[in-house]
Amino acid sequence: MPVTARSYLGLLVLGLGTLVAPLDSAVNIAFPRITGDFGVPLADIRWVIICYVLTHTSLMLVFGKLGDLYGHKRIFTAGLALSVVTFSLCAIAWEFEYLLLFRVSQGVSAALVMSCGPAIATSLFPEEYRARVLGAYLTMFGIGGALGPSIGGILVAEWDWPAVFWARAPIAFVALLLVFVLPNPPRRSASSNFDSTGAVLVAAAMSSFLLTITQLQRAEDYPIAVGLLALTALAAILAYIRRAARHPSPVIRLDVFRRIEFTFLNCGNVAINFTGFSVLLLAPYYLATQSGLEVGLAGVVLAMSPLGVVLASPMGGWSMGKVAANRLAFLGVLLVGGGTFLVGRWDGTPGIVAMALPLLMSGVGLGLFQVAYMNIVTGTLPLSDRGVAGSLAMLTRTIGIVGAASLLTWLFASLEAGNTQNGESPDQSFIHAFQLTFDFASAVLIGFLLISLIRPGTWFGRTTEGAQS
Repeated sequence: MPVTARSYLGLLVLGLGTLVAPLDSAVNIAFPRITGDFGVPLADIRWVIICYVLTHTSLMLVFGKLGDLYGHKRIFTAGLALSVVTFSLCAIAWEFEYLLLFRVSQGVSAALVMSCGPAIATSLFPEEYRARVLGAYLTMFGIGGALGPSIGGILVAEWDWPAVFWARAPIAFVALLLVFVLPNPPRRSASSNFDSTGAVLVAAAMSSFLLTITQLQRAEDYPIAVGLLALTALAAILAYIRRAARHPSPVIRLDVFRRIEFTFLNCGNVAINFTGFSVLLLAPYYLATQSGLEVGLAGVVLAMSPLGVVLASPMGGWSMGKVAANRLAFLGVLLVGGGTFLVGRWDGTPGIVAMALPLLMSGVGLGLFQVAYMNIVTGTLPLSDRGVAGSLAMLTRTIGIVGAASLLTWLFASLEAGNTQNGESPDQSFIHAFQLTFDFASAVLIGFLLISLIRPGTWFGRTTEGAQS
């Protein structure tokens, strides 16, 4: 397949449509206005995140499989059309309960868009371009993550919280108008059949598993409810394992995980996003309350992390012709672990350089790992499962982020409260809790790395460079 101008135009349209998902980071800046307008407690704002994240995470594998069977372009187009509707509905929500309902719908649209994005991107170019194309595709996530909070702040200041939803509807609409430049889906094989029962089991397993993670910090207050969620997740997972062994076309074939190196890499994507997300989760509070920087300058410092992702993703894609993907992933783990550890060394008076460099280091590591990991996943699963492969990469990424958002915030709050009870000043309590939380986050990643080294081939062996048929 030759590379043409339409290939690059298709990648641009795909990137534009995909951008609406990472730009959801703009919603976080609107949280105070949302709770104020609807008169809900601050603790309830977490459901704005949970309803969206749980929905798109639970459905990505299912939609990826549907894309493999019926055409990735169809799924992506449906996602853009639904995005226009759901952004508008969120913007006009008149009750908090309706906002949550519309956020669930937005999660469906995000799953449709993201599940088939990598498959479409790699279909635009010859297979030997796969790593570079994936690097360009992942750059859009870094750009969206970097722009979201700053754009969201401007939108909320000028037009209030609905603007963070209104602003994305035209982006999705323009991408929808231009979707005709993407390649048409191939004819569906007559032997292809969708496993609807397996799809329900996958969605139930993912949603109950992630909901269990988000509610772990409340396990002491509601042990029975959290226990039932965990049992539901376990039962759904076991039922799917049995189902996948019998169905000719399961949502995702589990035999690929018999390769321990491949399983370690997927666990690595969970671990590195768990550790890497700690920066975007807790560093903003440090910059706002402890750094002494003006808001604008603090925003520039915080932007070093997503900037690192933006810089490293295309660099990683281009370098994989010379460096094996798993070795590049190994370097990414070291950079994220080291950067996170250095953030944990911040005290009451770090300089701007001492703050910016670890954040940039962590972002670069995250960008290198993600493009290398996605290249391995899409090269390991059969070409006919390219939608499932891309969805698996997005799924493991989100599991790490959800785990960090739930567990690290709980750990930080517990440590800070304990420090205060021990007689420390508010600033001392914050800094000590901040440092210990980042020590834990970096220890999780380094601990995973040490465990994975029982199979050195995970990082230093040969990797799959071409997709299977």
